[in-house]
Amino acid sequence: MTERTMPLSDVRVVELGQLLAGPFCGQLLGDFGAEVIKLEDPRKGDPMRQWGREKPYGKSLWWPVVARNKKSVTCDLRTPEGQNLVRELIKHSDVLLENFRPGTLERWNLAPEQLWEINPRLVVTRVTGYGQSGPYAQRAGFGSIGEAMGGIRYVTGSADESPSRAGISLGDSLAAIHATLGTLVALHERERSGRGQVVDAAIYESVLAMMESLLPEWQIAGYQRERTGPVLPNVAPSNVYPTKGGESVLIAANQDTVFGRLASVMSRPELTTDERFATHSARGEYMAELDALIADWTADQDPDELLEALHQGGVPAGRIYRAKDMFADPHFAARDAIVKLADQDLGEIAMQNVFPKLSATPGRVRSTGPALGASNDDIYRGLLGLGDDDLSRLRAAGAI
Repeated sequence: MTERTMPLSDVRVVELGQLLAGPFCGQLLGDFGAEVIKLEDPRKGDPMRQWGREKPYGKSLWWPVVARNKKSVTCDLRTPEGQNLVRELIKHSDVLLENFRPGTLERWNLAPEQLWEINPRLVVTRVTGYGQSGPYAQRAGFGSIGEAMGGIRYVTGSADESPSRAGISLGDSLAAIHATLGTLVALHERERSGRGQVVDAAIYESVLAMMESLLPEWQIAGYQRERTGPVLPNVAPSNVYPTKGGESVLIAANQDTVFGRLASVMSRPELTTDERFATHSARGEYMAELDALIADWTADQDPDELLEALHQGGVPAGRIYRAKDMFADPHFAARDAIVKLADQDLGEIAMQNVFPKLSATPGRVRSTGPALGASNDDIYRGLLGLGDDDLSRLRAAGAI
């Protein structure tokens, strides 16, 4: 598939954000063919160029992923010249993506209303901690704060420990996914109205959106969800169980019919008529007893043989994967879940492929994160038509 036939190949995005919440949205749009022009500080670029635990050759392993499929141009947005470059770019663009604190674009005379005077079809996607309005809008908002405010931190971890976190930037990623959804909806609606609009994606709201029935549980039933470790209250069996050699497997057989299959695999059909385990509600009430019974059964079994028996019996079960398990797994390989690309600094680098998979017009990772300013000529000369004198003037002003 050529870039022209990718589903978003007719969409041009100007990305002004940095770190993760905004740029991950740009990554997702670029994965499906959008031309994403990332504007970076001329002196040091996006901090993601330096972030990450491991830095072989002094290079971030995060940057090639979050900046994949993008073009990098240098532009100091704090200068009048840099702000004017943004205005020129949006004449030719469909989306402006940013994740600055509310009011920043307005201080730079780049408010949506001003940009719509130049390009009324422009979609302005804004990702922040608390949204563009409300009493907290001006607060500094990182993903971790949004996770806490949105409710997911309180219910994550063990009951006898402080609220925990996932080992990834969950709040930022959820906000980026919602920002991507909003951007695509706004682009679709633009085809009917001919007008762009603001997509206001807040981290705390993106987390809140994932919180299932947490709100009506409190409002109507007075029930407060608490931390429950590896299980969900009243959902059993669905837990991590020990096997021979110390490896754990996850078994999820809480539905009535699936529990029947598990009982069959265990050669314990009588469990399905035991009043403690016969119904979903009963299994939830007697979760501890049921988990102990299953753990006794799994503890002396080889994990490979156990999992094969569960799979054959139609019981959802699996290992808890680490990166090395993903590289070795035949299902990952068969679905090309991991893609390997050449990188200018790191040689061959592996990363997650584009998801979801589309049958006719799938996304594709076309390039890893670019060098700082790698597309200055392509964009400033090719797209905007600037000449040598213009570029020299911009460099002298520190704008690029």
